[in-house]
Parts: sequence; C-alpha cells; structure tokens
Amino acid sequence: MRRFFLRFCVVAIVILASTISLFAQDTTRPSSVDPKLLEWENAKIVKEYTIGGIEISGVKHLDSSIVLSISSLQVGDKFNHPGSDIFSKAINNLWRQKLFSDIQIFVTRIEGNKVYLELNVRELPRLANYKFIGIKKSEVEDLQGKIQLARQTIISENTRRRIKEETTKFFANKGFQNVQVTIVEKPDTVYSNSNSLIIYVDKGKKVRISDVSFYGNTNVDEQKLKKKMKGTKEMSRITLYPPKDSSRFGIRKSLDFKEYVKDWGFLSLSKTKLLLDPYFRFKLFSSAKFDPKKFEEDEDKVLNYYNSLGYRDAQIIDTAISKNSDGNLNIAIKVSEGHKYYFGNISWKGNSKYPDTLLNAILGINKGDIYNVDILNKRLGKQASEEGGDIGSLYMDDGYLFYRAEAVETAVYNDTIDHEIRIVEGPQARIKNVTIAGNDKTKDYVVRRELSTIPGNLFSRADLIRSSRDLGQLQYFNQESINPGVVPNAEDGTVDINWKLEEKSSDQLELSAGWGGGIGLTGTLGVSFNNFSIHNIFKKSAWDPLPQGDGQKLSLRIQSNGRAFRSYSFSFTEPWLGGKKRNSLTIAYNNSKYSNAFDPFTGTISKALSDSNYLKANSFTFSLGKQLKWPDDYFSLVYTLNFTQYKLKNYPIFQNLSNGVSNNFNLRIALQRSSAGPSPIYPTNGSNFLASLQVTPPYSLLNPNLIDSRNPYKFPEYHKWRFNEEWYIALTKPIGIEHNKMLVIKLAAKYGFL
Repeated sequence: MRRFFLRFCVVAIVILASTISLFAQDTTRPSSVDPKLLEWENAKIVKEYTIGGIEISGVKHLDSSIVLSISSLQVGDKFNHPGSDIFSKAINNLWRQKLFSDIQIFVTRIEGNKVYLELNVRELPRLANYKFIGIKKSEVEDLQGKIQLARQTIISENTRRRIKEETTKFFANKGFQNVQVTIVEKPDTVYSNSNSLIIYVDKGKKVRISDVSFYGNTNVDEQKLKKKMKGTKEMSRITLYPPKDSSRFGIRKSLDFKEYVKDWGFLSLSKTKLLLDPYFRFKLFSSAKFDPKKFEEDEDKVLNYYNSLGYRDAQIIDTAISKNSDGNLNIAIKVSEGHKYYFGNISWKGNSKYPDTLLNAILGINKGDIYNVDILNKRLGKQASEEGGDIGSLYMDDGYLFYRAEAVETAVYNDTIDHEIRIVEGPQARIKNVTIAGNDKTKDYVVRRELSTIPGNLFSRADLIRSSRDLGQLQYFNQESINPGVVPNAEDGTVDINWKLEEKSSDQLELSAGWGGGIGLTGTLGVSFNNFSIHNIFKKSAWDPLPQGDGQKLSLRIQSNGRAFRSYSFSFTEPWLGGKKRNSLTIAYNNSKYSNAFDPFTGTISKALSDSNYLKANSFTFSLGKQLKWPDDYFSLVYTLNFTQYKLKNYPIFQNLSNGVSNNFNLRIALQRSSAGPSPIYPTNGSNFLASLQVTPPYSLLNPNLIDSRNPYKFPEYHKWRFNEEWYIALTKPIGIEHNKMLVIKLAAKYGFL
C-alpha cells in the first residue's frame, strides 16, 4: 500500500509539471493571426497585388540599397498570386552573387491589394585572418602570392576550393604527391560576421621516381630512350640489394655479369652503365620528381625519337605507375616498335621554277636513307628556321610567299616508302605596304633605313631575318618583341609587312663617388645617349628630358681619383652620314692627367708633387666608316685618324725621357665583318671578323737622325697589325617561355703584331 501511494504521488507530480509546461509554451503563441495572411497562404484564386514596401534585414557589411537593387524587387511592382515567380527570381538573382548563405522573403502584412515584404539575408562570413600550420615560413610566403587571400574578403566555397587546389598544386610541383589540406574555420571576436581560417597542411613524404623501365624495346636501347625524357628522371641510388624490377608487363632481367664479360661489355660505356645501374646511379642535377604534364610530353619525345629512327608505326601501348616499398614511384612503359622504314624513290610535281636536280640536292635525302618525317618536313621548309638552306627558303627568298609543298606517300612496299612531293609555287609576291608601330621615341626614318623590306621589292624571307637582326643591333627595341607581321594579299599577289616594336631604354648613366684618406674625392660621372638627336638640340620642345629619336650617339664622361688622376672624354657618332647610306662618322676627344703625387714622407697626396710630376695626354680622333657590298653587305671598311700628344714633367715613364713632348699621329684601316646576332650583347649565331692595320708616318725616312736625337719619342714610328675572329655556335635548341634561352659556345682566334 505504501509503495502504491509513492508511485501515485510521482505520477501526479509528472502530470502537474507537464501541464504547467504546456501552459507556459502556449503563452509564446500569438494571441491572433492576421486573416489576410492566412488567406494569402491558402489562396486558390489568382489576384493582382502591388508591392507596397520592402524591408531589408540581416545585412552586416553590404549596403541595403545594393541588396535591393540586385534582387530586382521594387516598390510598386505588380504581380499575380498565386502563379507569379517574382520572388523565386529575386532569390536567384541574389544567390548568383555568391554573397549569401541563406535568403528568405516574408510577407509581413497585406493592406488591400498592397503587400509589404521583408527580405532577410544571411551574408557569407568575411575573412578576418588566416595562417598555415605544418609548413615552412618560406613556403607560406610563396603560397600567399599564389592564393592571394585578403582580409575582409568573402569566404565562399570557391575560396576554400582555391586554397586546397593551389596548395596541393604547389607542393605537387615540389614532389609531394600525397598532400592533405584541412581548413578549419573559427569565428572571430573582433570583426562581426568574420571567421579566421586555420589551414593545416600535411605534405607527406616527398615522392621521387625510383625506376623508369621500358618493355617491348627490342631494337632501341633503353638508356637512349631515357635520355629523351628530359622531365622524367630517375633518382640517385647506391645499394648492394637492388630492387626487383617488375610490373604488370612482366619481369625485366638485368644484364648478367658473365654476359657482360663475354660480350666485352667493359669496352662499352653504355653496357657498363647498364650493368651498374641497379646498384649505383648518380644523378647530380636530377630532382626525380614526378610531373604528370611533363611525363606526357616525354612520352611524345620518345615517340618522336622512334620516328626519327624510321619506326613510324611506333606507339606507347600502355603505362603503369606504381609505388614501391619505399613509397617512391616505379614507371613502366610498354612500347610497340613496329617495322623500321626507309626512304624510297622521291619524285617532284608542280615545280617550274627550279629543276628536280637542284631540289633533290637541297632536299639531301637519298633512296635507302632512314625514314624520318621530321627531316623531310624541315628540308621542305614546313618547319621554319633562321638558318634557312631548305626548299621553302629557296622559294621564299625569291618572292614565292604562297609556296606550298606536300609530301604524299605513293607506295609502301616491304620496308620502303616512295614519295611524290607536290609543289604549288604560286605567283611572286611584292611588298605593298610597310608599317611601323611601337616606336614612340625613335623616328620612323631611323627604323626604315635599317629595313631591307622595301615597298615594291620582291618578298624575301632572308630580308625579314636581316631586318630583325639590324633592328636588334640598334639596341633601341626589345629583341624578343620585334615582330614582322606578314599579311599576304592573295587577291592581288602582294604582301603587307607590319613591324611591331617595343622600345626599351638604351641610355646609360654611370655615377660613383668616394672619399679616400689622403687622396680626397674620387668618382666617375658618365652618360651615354644611344638614340640622341643633335638636330633638335636647340628646340626646347624636343627636350623630354633630352632630344631623342635620330639614332645618334653622344657620350660624356668625367673620372677623377683625387690629384693622382683625372680624365675627360667626349664622343659623338652619326651612323648614317648624309642619311642615304650606312656611312658612319665619329668624333672623339679625350684629356687625361696622371700624377705621381704620393709623398712618401707624409704618406699623403701632395698638391705640389701633382703639379710638378705628371703625364698629360690629349687625344683627338676622327673616324669614317663605310658599308661594303662585296663580298656581302656584312662587311665594312673603317678609316680612323688619331692624334695623341703626351706631355711629361718629371714623369719617367719612358727610358731616358722624363720631360718633354711625344706626338703620336697614326692612321688605322680596319676591314671587319659582323654577322653575329640577333642580340649584339648575347649573340647566339654568326661570327665577327676584324683585320686592321695601324701605321704612323715614316719619320725615319724623312729624318734618319731622329732615333739618335735627345728625344727619340717625340715622333714615335710603328706599324701595328691585328687579326680577330669570333664564332658563335648554339649547342642547344631555344627553350623558355620566349624561346630565347640556349647554350652557346664562343670560339675565338686572335693575333697581333707590333
């Protein structure tokens, strides 16, 4: 009975508490509901309404008027309900901006046919701060430049995706193929509706390429194939227990030592390298990281190499990339080599300008040569090159701009392929218009006088190359940006050439200064204006900051080393004297003084000694140069007349001569040829040749007693011979974004006789 009473009391208390809670909840309900809103919700008959007012709520950072404008809702808009999509369009308009995480439209009240709305939005959080965890400070700085996160920008799903993609890509390029990026958002206490991002980066272990193996290559050595893969290299290795080289393509056997000795492999570097490869491999400049994009390019290089050897049917059947026990990659490539082909008979069709014998000599392909479609296309001129020497250059240098050549396979028998080369010569094209753009400072006539592309002349590919080189030699324009835009006009058989240039600063300023104990002020001030205009030197409007654009060169230089040395120099060059031919004029003057002004007793530079112990030199130079037409127009002949006077006072630089005057009057004749280019500073091809003779008047013939006089150096007599030859040879093909990086070797030979 007692237990029953206790249970009854507990049940009664629970029921009473539930009843009180129910009444407490009922007090939160509205006492009444607007019947018009109920009618709106349950409307079945279409009725026209007008927007009477719009209230914007939930906005933190954005302007309410902008939100309303984006929604396209306006007070006074009329719509039918039910059936109108005006509200769904407004939500879509706002959603497309990717600024909000939630958008709602409420009908707050209805007065007659007027509807009052509340547009409630929840903005996406803003970025308050961010930091990377798990990587180095230098890596963080590099990533910041790639991700480009800025404070108070909106944190969207696109932002998170970009962070993960750029971070993964950044470390994948460094060889980390298993990067894990986790982004944690935390509300910021300083800024409203702002979050801080904590970016956790787990790079994992750096993945390198352990082995690259080829399967199915029975005729081409594997080492040669690996050399063609410039972007996919194996890692270095030193081990006594080489890994077993296997893949789903099978097991590859390494070179047996007995077989190596039996075949005299120790006399072959490649076989020795193949024997040692499983145990020792040294790759000094190889990162051995795996780049999928470069790997695809390397696969194409392997096939191109096969094609160059005559295996035109070669293909990569399959590739297998797997991880070994160390977590590094093993790459297996299965190839199908196919048959090796050779060139057969080659016939010509459509050539009326040049005979078959000349074209065959230029093509340089004989029956029985290994089939190589790249060489065939290159010799036909389908792959343009600066060197020329192909059939396309032969035609285009004679105006045949519309020349076309197609090599058609006429027969394939056994391992031999016959070709018929069909040529469409077309008419000879003449240059119609030549325009120049981009020369903001340099005047048009300065550019045009360097061009070999003259209106009315036959089109010539060689003239285009020569003009580009000559423009580059001026050093007024960016060499990589010189572009002869060739626009053929097939209708009238002409061609327009639109030169596009990009000027660069070619002037030079040299300024240095210092103070030496006991010496005094030392320094150098020099200016060189390489595109000067002396014609406009008295025109005030042309000084911006100096008169420029006529292609003249003006150089001024002052150098001082206290009282011990000082020098003044001036030179002016007009490269086109008269403006019609490439005849140069140079005038130069130099004044220098060397003083033996050091006082050994005081250890300083003495003014008295500098005024009584010195060597002064005054030099005047006058030079005329002329471009030659024979043997070719790369040759020039330069005549230089120089007079230098030396004044000595207590300056024993010559034997038995401490005081006096020496007059050096000489004539120099120089024959030179310069075809190095295209850049004059870093040539990649061509050569420079110089042969010069410098002589003085024959004073000994006029006065035989001159040598025995008190001052035998008053009129020095000599003849000086110089020979100089330089060759520039490119060892590699151009690489880089602008295709201007290559390895070049310079060969030089010099000889002098005095």
